[in-house]
Amino acid sequence: MKLIDTAFAPLPGGHYSQAVRSGHQVFVSGQLPFLPGAQRTMPDGIDAQARQVFANVEQVLRASGASLAHLLNVQIFIADIALWDGVDRIYREVMGAHKPARSVIPCGPLHHGALLEVNAVALVPASSER
Repeated sequence: MKLIDTAFAPLPGGHYSQAVRSGHQVFVSGQLPFLPGAQRTMPDGIDAQARQVFANVEQVLRASGASLAHLLNVQIFIADIALWDGVDRIYREVMGAHKPARSVIPCGPLHHGALLEVNAVALVPASSER
């Protein structure tokens, strides 16, 4: 088991790693739409927050030897059901033709007032020895 941490995504604010890699699987912890680093700042609005959260997931995946194209499963928690369409639109842009298994869970208020949080599981290519 290898703990994954990268300065190109928000640093953990608690007792967890940005991701854990076990063999050829990587489990990405819940990512909020914070800008990379230790500051807890995030953009305004669902479009900007969705783009930022997927950029964070992508950076954590890169640090583990994978990419968005290697995602197997994505869980998206949204603060309000009304955000679903906006999140889905950005998700389609970011994922392109790739369609991993996905859940969108309206859950009410999220930490720090974020509009969404995303965790994911990806398969790291065998050619990625890290």
